[in-house]
Amino acid sequence: MTSRHGRSESAVSATADTASLTPRRRTVVKAAAATAALAGPLAAALPARAVQQAPAFLHGVASGDPLPDGVLLWTRVTPTPDALPGSGAGPDTEVRWTVARDRTFTDVVAQGTVLATAASDHTVKADVRGLRPATDYWFRFSAGGADSPAARTRTAPAADASVAGLRLGVVSCANWEAGHFAAYRHLAARGDLDAWLHLGDYIYEYGTGDYGTRGTVVRPHSPAHEIVTLADYRTRHARYKTDPDLQALHATAPVIAMWDDHEFANDAWSGGAENHTEGAEGAWAARQAAAKRAYFEWMPVRPAVEGTTYRRLRFGRLADLSLLDLRSFRSRQVSLGDGDVDDPGRTLTGRAQLDWLKAGLSASDTTWRLVGTSVMISPFALGSLPATLLKPLAKLLGLPQEGLALNTDQWDGYTADRRELLAHLRGNAIRNTVFLTGDIHMAWANDVPVNAGTYPLSASAATEFVVTSVTSDNLDDILKVGEGTVDAVASPLIRAANRHVHWVDTDRHGFGVLDLTAERAQMDYYVLSDRTKAGATAAWARSYRTRSGTQRVERADAPV
Repeated sequence: MTSRHGRSESAVSATADTASLTPRRRTVVKAAAATAALAGPLAAALPARAVQQAPAFLHGVASGDPLPDGVLLWTRVTPTPDALPGSGAGPDTEVRWTVARDRTFTDVVAQGTVLATAASDHTVKADVRGLRPATDYWFRFSAGGADSPAARTRTAPAADASVAGLRLGVVSCANWEAGHFAAYRHLAARGDLDAWLHLGDYIYEYGTGDYGTRGTVVRPHSPAHEIVTLADYRTRHARYKTDPDLQALHATAPVIAMWDDHEFANDAWSGGAENHTEGAEGAWAARQAAAKRAYFEWMPVRPAVEGTTYRRLRFGRLADLSLLDLRSFRSRQVSLGDGDVDDPGRTLTGRAQLDWLKAGLSASDTTWRLVGTSVMISPFALGSLPATLLKPLAKLLGLPQEGLALNTDQWDGYTADRRELLAHLRGNAIRNTVFLTGDIHMAWANDVPVNAGTYPLSASAATEFVVTSVTSDNLDDILKVGEGTVDAVASPLIRAANRHVHWVDTDRHGFGVLDLTAERAQMDYYVLSDRTKAGATAAWARSYRTRSGTQRVERADAPV
């Protein structure tokens, strides 16, 4: 391959389209909290040195959405001490970006400038093109004599390239208050990732102490109240971006990110959210628009159709990755006595997105078809769990705690969409489809049956690997018992009621590493010693794989 050395001046501005909508909610945030003075919360979103040093790159640097010839670069500059995230203050500032083949920047291949303004919260993006496929690069930003940290990124293989392997870190569900992000640190330390996939709940919207911390806030949110306004969402994103482990991972490999509900509000749907009170917390349309705008400002993600995160990336002839947006278009979740999960008029994906997904799966000429879905597609029945486990599991899933045999926020609540998609896979003999999933705060390895009621006699249309949470509560946290105590009882019962589930771990936090070759797709599951410890260790827990052509999961004896 020949390199194309060029000087690119392209930059992508972060804007988000909006959808108009309406809603409901569980806990009302007092108006005073939503309109409190910003100075304290905004300052808390920055390290202490921010008021002493400017311009500065206090929120790290990142890259994302790798292409064969380019990658999207991101940073946030603090041009003056008062230019705090969400403040709307601070002067326009020219920021230069530089891309090189080496970390000393002696072999520069591209550079350009972009203007950071208060209108975009002084975040900047540069969509750099003209790079070589499947190549490591180093990049950094500069402004007013200050340089950002240098970071590594990597382009995707050429579309027609024969690729021997692909390795992706896989994470979801990181609640700042519940612990430290050691999972990110351990992924960053590997040094062998082509990219990493964040399956949603990159941030959480709740106020301090309002969500899953075993009764102990390890480190407080900023702002302390539930986030509702554009300034709130910007400040919360900024708080997350000060985490050293998250900064380290962003500086090691490009991220491929999609959102789930907590980037907006719990159990979000097209017209509202469970954790939103119309009127008391403003209009849902305005809140959703603010959340989307802040997300696209603060994340190295290319805005997709209608300001969504559904899009597709390709990694040579080995794999393509379809990323879904399962919040912007979905019908409202049903509850007991309120609607029918089998109603064909209800949708999880929206018609246009489902058609796009089906067409992409049919047209794919890669060995593997990966699908990033923020909620679990495999059916899940609670079965005969005892009340002591049923109630906390129902709480974790957002179900009525009297008991319900499915999770209506997942694909289980939108069975028409699932039937159509699985019938499409079977009817068109589309093989090697692997769903990659987060959200549920547990690790799973599943076949995806066409008919769960008759499985394993019925066919499996695909496979699914679900990763556990980085820090967000799972069953042992809800019950406040020792790790493994709940899983010893819950896991066998869950598997007995769901024969397509090969493994489930209900109690531990961690991350996954997906390794692809032409012969198999393998997920290695890793768990943390203690989510509340910044220095938590990581250990391999299990590995599962699906061999090419089988549509079935099997256990692997060791990680790759």
